[in-house]
Amino acid sequence: MVLAQAGAEVRGMLRNGEQLLLTMIIPVLLLVGFSLAPLIDVGGGRRVDFLAPGVLALAVMSTAFTGQAIATGFERRYGVLKRLGATPLSRGGLMLAKTAAVLVVEAVQVVVLVAVALALGWSPQGSPVTSVLAGGALVLLGTAAFSGLGLLMAGLLRAEATLAAANLVYLLLLAAGGVVFPLDKFPAAVRPVLELLPISALTGGLRTVLTGGALPLAALAVLAVWAVVSLGLAARTFRWE
Repeated sequence: MVLAQAGAEVRGMLRNGEQLLLTMIIPVLLLVGFSLAPLIDVGGGRRVDFLAPGVLALAVMSTAFTGQAIATGFERRYGVLKRLGATPLSRGGLMLAKTAAVLVVEAVQVVVLVAVALALGWSPQGSPVTSVLAGGALVLLGTAAFSGLGLLMAGLLRAEATLAAANLVYLLLLAAGGVVFPLDKFPAAVRPVLELLPISALTGGLRTVLTGGALPLAALAVLAVWAVVSLGLAARTFRWE
């Protein structure tokens, strides 16, 4: 049942033009635009080397959180979730299916974004094995954390409120999560708080792995806490109607 629902979720995402804009086109445009144009100060080094990990993290957030929250919110409004609730599929099974579908879409995003970044001159550093394993762990934990937050929002708010709130959070985290603007450009008083955000942990962790080859234990711990808390709350509070 979970696999069947995951397949339906993937097909729905790929057929939705707005979802594709959010999850694929916007990250590619940000990567190309900010890499080629001297619009930001990344504190030395090539812009694409700084931006590529951040845009990968943004792609995870746009799919696992923003797109999923909006889609699920409107599914609840139009009675899709109510009909699913009448099947043997549990709330946990639904969340698992949605997360699996997100991972499939993210795999496509990673392939496209890495190809674009390499074409722009990106040169990842460190061991390929470490990069794949540590980067994969970060993406999995980030996906779980953002999926939990998206489902929590969609399960508690009305569809219109979810649409507004998810887009607002997306813009705020894009601006303050270290994706395109380095966190060291923010005031020192707020920096420790920003570093605890899931997007900051994912961005910083991927940047550590892909530019220095080190293992980002702090980022992994932050994402693990967000994943456990958000998925736990979503499982307890999610409403089918």
